[in-house]
Amino acid sequence: MNILEVKNLKVHFPVQRGLFSRGHESVKAVDGVSFNIAAGETLGLVGESGCGKSTLGRAIMRLVEPTHGEVFMDGEDITRLNGSALRSRRRKFQMIFQDPFGSLNPRMTIEQIIGEALDIHQLADGSSARQKRIFELLKDVGLDPIYAQRYPHEFSGGQRQRIGIARALAVEPKLIICDEPVSALDVSVQAQIINLLGDLQQKHGIAYLFIAHDLAVVEHISRRVMVMYLGKIVEKADAKNIIRQPQHPYTQALISAVPEVAPDSKRQRIVLPGDVPSPIHPPSGCPFHPRCPMAEGKCKTEVPAFREAAENHFAACHFAGQKIAA
Repeated sequence: MNILEVKNLKVHFPVQRGLFSRGHESVKAVDGVSFNIAAGETLGLVGESGCGKSTLGRAIMRLVEPTHGEVFMDGEDITRLNGSALRSRRRKFQMIFQDPFGSLNPRMTIEQIIGEALDIHQLADGSSARQKRIFELLKDVGLDPIYAQRYPHEFSGGQRQRIGIARALAVEPKLIICDEPVSALDVSVQAQIINLLGDLQQKHGIAYLFIAHDLAVVEHISRRVMVMYLGKIVEKADAKNIIRQPQHPYTQALISAVPEVAPDSKRQRIVLPGDVPSPIHPPSGCPFHPRCPMAEGKCKTEVPAFREAAENHFAACHFAGQKIAA
């Protein structure tokens, strides 16, 4: 059963032009994205900075208002909800942010930060039950309850991220959107947080949308992976298949950039020319064609269909499956 279904979601931000300018332009941060997440599943979302990953996550949370499309949570379109109706549904979906310090109120103790969610949704019957629940959540994420009266600045980055996870767990959500939750942490701490998320998923049956730019991290935690480029999903498949047999040239380039342990590896490093095009004026045809080593004439004029290039492996490329020549 799908816990989340996203259909043709678009997020366009209007661009302020000069006083005497005419016409309307917008940044197409998310441009027609569709996918689903099953209950208890982890779906990875990867792509380079500026491709629209975080905006997509925030649009699903309604922290950013979608321009178009539908977001079904447990079969209900939350894009049509506002006010108290939306607030009550937010019990089902929570978010863990990239910056574990900036996302915590520095003037509140850890008990107040976690307890705030319990208070808003009236999930604790009395102060003793509230404190007991907060202590349980701290233990769940590997922190001693004696830390409950401390403030965020008294913790390390990894500990602060654990506090953010405890806050998200407080309302017993069915889905957590993890917006690059380990990118600001040391490598050793990253592994601890990834393992913690996996343990919590097994214990509580939570589904994750795991957003990152590190394919190695995403492969470790995700069952399926989507690759995003310039506001669009260009490839989607099981994590192992995407790593071993990437169908889209952009995915091939991302994988070639992942560091390898073996010093004698013969993997070809693919360096893409140019920069990511402007999301205000995206290229015609395939959005990747200005940087693609395999691009031909039709790539500049025809938008490639998002099709099944291999079994349960989808890609938006006219030449899906072909390898970039050395």
